[in-house]
Amino acid sequence: MEQLTSIHNQHVKDWKKLQTKKARRQTGTYLLDGWHLVQEASKAGIELLEVVGTTEQLAVHPELEGMANATYEVTEEIMKHITDTVTPQGIAAVVALPAAHRLPAGPLHGAWLFLDRVQDPGNVGTMVRTADAAGFTGVVVGQRSADLFGPKVVRSMQGSQFHLQMFEGDLPKWIDDFKAINAPVYGTQLNPQAKNFRTVNPGNTFALIMGNEGQGMSDELLSQTTDNLYIPMRGEAESLNVAISAGILMFSLTKI
Repeated sequence: MEQLTSIHNQHVKDWKKLQTKKARRQTGTYLLDGWHLVQEASKAGIELLEVVGTTEQLAVHPELEGMANATYEVTEEIMKHITDTVTPQGIAAVVALPAAHRLPAGPLHGAWLFLDRVQDPGNVGTMVRTADAAGFTGVVVGQRSADLFGPKVVRSMQGSQFHLQMFEGDLPKWIDDFKAINAPVYGTQLNPQAKNFRTVNPGNTFALIMGNEGQGMSDELLSQTTDNLYIPMRGEAESLNVAISAGILMFSLTKI
């Protein structure tokens, strides 16, 4: 176990850089912040490339040293420096990004969530976590959405990224792929021409698209969908938060 005390150490600089998308792409890795995420990764069989912990936390979790390729004991100052949380838990780990995260393994099947320009990291992470809870197979994030492996999204996912297939991709192409196998693709739209979500029965393989927080789905994607859905509201609220809407729709469409 190597002990580090300076924020100017090269290892520390490298971990700090993982807060940026550029560094994550260049290294093919990202940082898990907190014992729960590290534990979830280990349970899922994800290789821990490096474990970073304070003296106190490594003493509480001595098993971590044997779980990683390398373990580093650091100061609380370093831990605060490499994470973007106000009060870090004192444990972090570096893991690999999903391999290429561009194409699914095998034929398309199951329920999939597509995110069109969803920009709030908390919303993205919450929807991924909800997709996991609703039994979805995978999530595809289109251009101009929050990065799936940014620190705030990772915290919000709470480890659900280890239970789903996760991709960044061209949503029009993904829609075409689903329609090619006669699997429905549902958009979401506040429009009289849209269908009440309770009236559709998608079967086992389908995709659901959630759009931007303020603008909704793009017109291009709305024109490609099988049907566009809306959620009837009894009250006077103008709209629902996109993550709340996604949760209602995902659990309804999977008939859990």
